[in-house]
Amino acid sequence: MFSCWLSRLCRGLSTPTGRVTHLIQGSLSRRLMLSSQRRIPELSSFVARTNTCGELRSSHLGQEVTLCGWIQYRRQNIFLVLRDFHGLVQVVIPQDESAASVKKILCEAPMESVVQVSGTVISRPPGQENPKMPTGEIEIKVKSAQLLNACKKLPFEIKDFVKKTEALRLQYRYLDLRSFQMQYNLRLRSRMVMKMREYLCNLHGFVDIETPTLFKRTPGGAKEFVIPSREPGKFYCLPQSPQQFKQLLMVGGLDRYFQVARCYRDEGSRPDRQPEFTQIDIEMSFVDQIGIRSLIEGLLQYSWPSDKDPVVVPFPSMTFAEALASYGTDKPDTRFGMKIVDISDVFRNTKVGFLQDALSKPQGTVKAICISEGAKYLKRKDIESLRKLAADHFNQCSVLGKLRLECADLLEARGLVLRDPALFSFLWVVDFPLFLPKEENPGELESAHHPFTAPHPSDIHLLHTEPKQVRSQHYDLVLNGNEIGGGSIRIHDAELQRYILATLLKEDVKLLSHLLQALDFGAPPHGGIALGKQSILLQAKFHSITLCLKFGLSLQAGAEEERG
Repeated sequence: MFSCWLSRLCRGLSTPTGRVTHLIQGSLSRRLMLSSQRRIPELSSFVARTNTCGELRSSHLGQEVTLCGWIQYRRQNIFLVLRDFHGLVQVVIPQDESAASVKKILCEAPMESVVQVSGTVISRPPGQENPKMPTGEIEIKVKSAQLLNACKKLPFEIKDFVKKTEALRLQYRYLDLRSFQMQYNLRLRSRMVMKMREYLCNLHGFVDIETPTLFKRTPGGAKEFVIPSREPGKFYCLPQSPQQFKQLLMVGGLDRYFQVARCYRDEGSRPDRQPEFTQIDIEMSFVDQIGIRSLIEGLLQYSWPSDKDPVVVPFPSMTFAEALASYGTDKPDTRFGMKIVDISDVFRNTKVGFLQDALSKPQGTVKAICISEGAKYLKRKDIESLRKLAADHFNQCSVLGKLRLECADLLEARGLVLRDPALFSFLWVVDFPLFLPKEENPGELESAHHPFTAPHPSDIHLLHTEPKQVRSQHYDLVLNGNEIGGGSIRIHDAELQRYILATLLKEDVKLLSHLLQALDFGAPPHGGIALGKQSILLQAKFHSITLCLKFGLSLQAGAEEERG
């Protein structure tokens, strides 16, 4: 009986007729109408104001309005500038005796006090318009006012041109957030995330899934925060990334996952990395490197702010070896030249002792950087600072990369423009080594990315004989010399994963028994990537690097690649 009812219901839903058709069509038309209406946000819905401070124009002349905001500025007790998240508007303080109580409120309230005013939108007198303000053609003739909250003396003025120390801004972050620059940054971030969600969910069928933030310890990567439990001797760890969860989701047949994920690492705070950060986390089944890279290029192109130059795709790519050879780093800034050049052949027969000594060693080379017009721009003290930098970093193979960037900084300080601040130079870096020697014990190996990264198909045969020569299916996305994302194709074969963990990395496989078991139950080939949201904003020059929100107020993300 139930099956008969269900079949009739299904037929009714699949072939709507008569009044049902009319209801469905009517509902659809209403949804479309509401959808089109929502394109203009209702910024004053559900609250006491009728308008925001930044939206009033000449088209509003004669309207009765109610505004709420902070007192930004007051002039001669005649004019007051009111501010909210949307902008500024000038308010005319009434001077007649009948409005003495209104004048008292608006003239005696300290700066940054919160007030509500009601009045009429009028034109400014001829010649007193302010073309620098979007609301500069009008002002508000106040009829009533209410002091909602008086402000005590502030530790600094809420003005973008007033310089504040970073420590003071962090101490009073809630005040710093009132500034237009910080408001713009956070709202820009919100818009970009929304566009990313649209692209992934609506256009490409991804599923947004939250993963746990309490987990067990995992091998490799950075240090994890340890959280005590109520059971003596037992602890949780905050995950460095949702890496294992998203792999398990692929085993579960979800096919396409993403998440705006919170991640944690118990390490020192840096401008591009914080103990707590956010990343756009993505995983797909039945995909290869090219597929992931194409997805991310489309994602950034779709979500890129409209007031910036559009993102041009596809992004160029470069191997890890090429990046080190030409730029001295695996995250090269390709906005300018000054590449590193191997000039070993020029000095093969040299009698200069230190050059001869370098070339006599295995894989010893002599490399140079050509600084165009360097003699014209660089002074003696600049040469000395470069020499000191080279000496301080002599034993690092990235020393030439540091020198290249330092030279660019010095040349630009002298007035030579090398890096166009409006240029967004994206680059994929690929073919990283799968393993690196451990710093504390060079005879042992550690994962260059994380232990779940798949080896390059052409190099799998080297795993048993020369594991140091194996390339990985790991890819990093670099923007203007900074890593803004990283990912890889994963190992989906349990035996290969077990061999790499136990034999090559000498890890305790019991810590990952749950993942190995899952891979044995029909895991599809899969891969993914993580994009640091704060990184994208920082490197796109939307705000200065000092605007990172740290620790308890860490509202934006650091530049992070995935870890286990």
